[in-house]
Amino acid sequence: MKSSRVPGFYKLSPEERLNFVKEFAGLTDGEAELLRSTGSLSIDLADRMIENVIGAIPIPLGIAVNFLINGRDYLIPMAIEEPSVVAAASYAARMTRAKGGIFTSSTEPIMIGQIQAVGIKDPYRARMAILEAKEEILKKANEQDPMLVSVGGGAKDIQVKVIESMVGPMVITELLVDCRDAMGANAVNTMAEAVAPMIERITKGKVYLRIVSNLATRRLARAWTVVAKEEVGGEEVVDGIIQAYA
Repeated sequence: MKSSRVPGFYKLSPEERLNFVKEFAGLTDGEAELLRSTGSLSIDLADRMIENVIGAIPIPLGIAVNFLINGRDYLIPMAIEEPSVVAAASYAARMTRAKGGIFTSSTEPIMIGQIQAVGIKDPYRARMAILEAKEEILKKANEQDPMLVSVGGGAKDIQVKVIESMVGPMVITELLVDCRDAMGANAVNTMAEAVAPMIERITKGKVYLRIVSNLATRRLARAWTVVAKEEVGGEEVVDGIIQAYA
């Protein structure tokens, strides 16, 4: 009987994994060969990018035109398998040009790492103690990624808050990390892991969560534009859009 429980599957080469999948799924030689056709992405590179690779699937690469962003013209590459999306993006971009195009802004690339401490007798005193140890905490965090620090990034500040929950108060220490051009999850997680024992020592509590937050309120990108009513069909269409939005 076939089973999807495959110990050591990750240890196999891509070709060995593909042969296993071929037998498991009853693929024909032709179907298996299609999976071997990886296009411009080599199988060796794909195997280094994600886990358990057996092939790669190329998708169309189109160019959306008409984009005027912050006063500069751009061609926008879009890799997508769905029809009409590139055309719609190009059409929408054209409608924005009469009023100056699209305008954008962004904040500094600050990501947040959260360290959750529980079981603390006096959480508000613990909060103050953490803030008093700010420089020590930042130093420990930045020791984890000297490369990031060398290009101007790294842990820049902390903030600490007390949350009342159904299981008692929690002290949440937030590391504010400038990730520069990186998404930053690995760097922030590593820093939070390194700082966690310090938080336990300072608060005499127990740390559970020590992880990057997906609520990236310090790292925001904004875009806005103005479209003339004539571009969308006139005032009646604008009124309909407003009603739909409301």
